Amino acid sequence: MGPRSRQRRTGTVQSTNDSSSLSKRSLAAQGYVSDAFAPLLVPGIVRRTPLIHRGYYVRARAVRHCVRAFLDLTGAIRSPTRAQILSLGSGSDSLYFRLKAAGLLTRTAVWEVDFPDVSRLKAKRIEETPELCAQTGPFKIGDSASTLCFESSDYRILGADLRELQRLGEALDSAGLDATSPTLILAEAVLTYLEPSRAAALIAWVAQRFPNALFVIYEQMKPGDAFGQIMLQHFRRLNSPLHGLELFPDVEAQRQRFLQAGWTTCSALDLNEFYRRLIPADERRRVETLEPFDEFEEWHLKCSHYFILAASRGDILSETPVFLPSEASFQIDPALPSGFLSASVVTSDHQHSSLQRYGHTSVLLSPGIIFSAGGFGEQEGRHCRVSRFHLLSRSCDSEWKGCQISTLGTEGQWDGRLYHTMTRLSDTRVLVLGGRLSPVNPASGALQLDIYKSEDNCPEGQNVVVTKAALEEGSMLSCWRHSTTEVYYQNQRYLFVYGGRSVTDPVLSDCRFLHVETMAWVRIPVQGSSPEGRHSHSACSWQGGALIAGGLGASEEPLSSVFFLRPVSSGFLWESIHIQPSITPRYSHTAHVFNGKLLLVGGVWIHSSSVPGVTVISLTTGLSSEYQIDTASVPWPLMLHNHSSALLPEEQQLLLIGGGGNCFSFGTYFNPHTVGLDLSSLGLGQ
Repeated sequence: MGPRSRQRRTGTVQSTNDSSSLSKRSLAAQGYVSDAFAPLLVPGIVRRTPLIHRGYYVRARAVRHCVRAFLDLTGAIRSPTRAQILSLGSGSDSLYFRLKAAGLLTRTAVWEVDFPDVSRLKAKRIEETPELCAQTGPFKIGDSASTLCFESSDYRILGADLRELQRLGEALDSAGLDATSPTLILAEAVLTYLEPSRAAALIAWVAQRFPNALFVIYEQMKPGDAFGQIMLQHFRRLNSPLHGLELFPDVEAQRQRFLQAGWTTCSALDLNEFYRRLIPADERRRVETLEPFDEFEEWHLKCSHYFILAASRGDILSETPVFLPSEASFQIDPALPSGFLSASVVTSDHQHSSLQRYGHTSVLLSPGIIFSAGGFGEQEGRHCRVSRFHLLSRSCDSEWKGCQISTLGTEGQWDGRLYHTMTRLSDTRVLVLGGRLSPVNPASGALQLDIYKSEDNCPEGQNVVVTKAALEEGSMLSCWRHSTTEVYYQNQRYLFVYGGRSVTDPVLSDCRFLHVETMAWVRIPVQGSSPEGRHSHSACSWQGGALIAGGLGASEEPLSSVFFLRPVSSGFLWESIHIQPSITPRYSHTAHVFNGKLLLVGGVWIHSSSVPGVTVISLTTGLSSEYQIDTASVPWPLMLHNHSSALLPEEQQLLLIGGGGNCFSFGTYFNPHTVGLDLSSLGLGQ
């Protein structure tokens, strides 16, 4: 790397500090953490999204956990020398000031290292801010040629390049860092910006230099799946590519990386596991109610792609693990895959067949017509709640073609809702129930959509009439992420509406029955133990009843249960389906029943390092098997959540329509094509 390219790269890496610092300031301003010093160190006001707040919150808690563990341990052993915290790539972080104000630095000092420009700017900011000076006590500011930018009795800021280890060591020696004292080394999102050889050298250098140390890192992993690819693309666009993820793609590889570099013990967790295991339930509930939130998929995916690691050396720091082992295993990995399902793009005309949206719904009107509505997507060159409908039509040569169709007439208007349900009433009519416009604004009322075909059955030129559905008064359905399933009672057709969430309730367990012929809500007795409340589950019609699978529970924990709402003479009866082997908890998937087997397609799970494919469950034996999706013939990445799907029984094919999400701070992603899965290898037609 030449001098100019290195300078540009240094500048872009420094810019990630600016963005991160503003996010941390926003985090504190919204009450996720208590930090009176972040606004003093970071000029400017930016309010981040709830999704980014959650991401930075769990990062802050993970680092805080490790720092407190180190301080508790070193405080208990009463070392003759004071403990030390060395923060590498510290940027504008307020760690020192928070610890000092909390009275936690009576026997500990803090050293920070970052690029010279970043460190000098921070030193100047402290010098100009009385509230910060009150914490540091008397201090000195280094001259422009000095590596030491700021010095007080328990706080030093150095400007140095982590790639130049000899100079770094000399600077730390000059600043009074005692390599023999118990030392915590922090590196938040630092090593991944170094080339692998330089990161390896730094890890080994720290191990050799500090005989009694705890090394804590927080950074990215899992580059190979769809979300990981979006993450990598994001940092490449910033000219700040992530390094080493292919070499160390998961927590076990990261553990071995440190153990082989001379560290005595090492443990690591992804942030889903840290959040569930090491943050108390009451604190989780507090955080989960701070802001309206409805981006669970991206939250869990983000946490599965970041980890916190603690490696230790020396008898004292190696005796007590930072992450105590759990009584129950967090991982519930699925069984080995029984096979693969080939995937292919089924719509060739990208301009007209594009269904770039998520949170939408699709319904099979007839064997050759699939109608989609709603969701958040791309329309007229911008990202928005989609107002246009979409029709996929299979021509006589079996080619699928798509087009966007608009509304006709003035009776009604599509309101751009997401996470609604849509039920086929006839070949040309569908019923839309529930949905939301925002996490605090449910969609108003049920809608009836009438699709008018052209004479030649070609999708181009078709129109949709939107009208308010003629439901009885007082029947407002103010929920979303629910399910609507066709069931039969006393030879009458009903729609069974179950679960979801609302503005006031994080999950619902409501059971409602809509009589299709009269469009009236009807009370039907339901016996048995009701499933726990959930949303983002799947629902399928089967034997006159409904199958409910997975979903997200009240504690935002994915569920693995499958229930059958079985018709009985007096109404319906809830039955739990016993499945072996147990399936991995999941949500945001789709599901279909075909020849006595339940197919769970895609979704999000947090208890496995693999990616959900298709789970096949025999409804007669309860036996389950897993199938991975072979995406070699499909443009990558392919995100299998927030999608819709349509089963074509005669062709033994499943169409995956749309999907994607707002991928944390990495941008919004939409699957660009409709993808077909070949189900013939499952033997379902036998």
